[in-house]
Amino acid sequence: MRARTLTSIAAAAGAAAVGYATVVERNWFTLRQQDVPVLPAGADPVRLLHISDLHLTPGRHRLMAFVRSLAGLEPDLVVNTGDSIAAPDAIGPLLDSLGPLLDRPGVFVYGSNDLYSPKPKNPARYLWRTSANEHEHDDPDLPWEKLGEEFTARGWLDLSNRRGRLTVNGLDIAFGGVHDSHSARDRYDQIAGQADPAAGLRVGVLHSPEPRVLDQFTADGYDLLLAGHTHGGQLCIPGYGALATNCGIDRARARGLSMHPQIARPDGKTAWLYVSGGLGTSPWAPARFACRPEATLLTLVPRTASA
Repeated sequence: MRARTLTSIAAAAGAAAVGYATVVERNWFTLRQQDVPVLPAGADPVRLLHISDLHLTPGRHRLMAFVRSLAGLEPDLVVNTGDSIAAPDAIGPLLDSLGPLLDRPGVFVYGSNDLYSPKPKNPARYLWRTSANEHEHDDPDLPWEKLGEEFTARGWLDLSNRRGRLTVNGLDIAFGGVHDSHSARDRYDQIAGQADPAAGLRVGVLHSPEPRVLDQFTADGYDLLLAGHTHGGQLCIPGYGALATNCGIDRARARGLSMHPQIARPDGKTAWLYVSGGLGTSPWAPARFACRPEATLLTLVPRTASA
């Protein structure tokens, strides 16, 4: 009798946890805010909105409403680190959701799920392996080129294996970016070389925070690196954090602000790294636990001696 009672309690608790993760937390969006001391002395602050990993399908009305509300922040710059869509008919709803944000200075890169439709998988496998390069020899089946055309038509810079430049709030910003390293489409050699030391700020943009790519950005003198992909772990344990990152970065940096590298390089070069926990999930794994979906408003401020 006692065993049956405990089994019933465990089953009820499990059902409650699944219901919370799929219905409540998956739609419990939050805006994180963080100051980053990365600007030259005397520069005016820059409000940078970082969005990532929407994995949008047309039925995600709560997600679309939250994204639409972000325009009220009036950011100076928008950075989208990829995996924006998860269905061929999601581009229209995505553009409608972004709305006035598309009129702001912006940059973007692609994630693998901008190119390839999500497929059902056992999510537990990410505990012992990543999905890296699983699409390396596949032909894309999502309209990623159309997505990029819509973004660039509104003035956003495509940084997929490209460099770019914007003046934002009076600040000259040099950008470098790579296509998705998780699906082996990054070509850092196409942007390699020192980031312009004359720029007021140097920003590296990538989808998956693979250490080998982060190391290259840092060696080339980029000040701030922005990435997504990890979903912050998506299913986390309170007090422990992410169980896995689905890429090469360590669990402790699955989301949030840190320095890269954590161990000083011989040349002393470091960069600030922000990894977004992202706003969405794969349609085949529609759950989050202890890892709320997020967008981030980074306020870039002048460096200080202590920073």
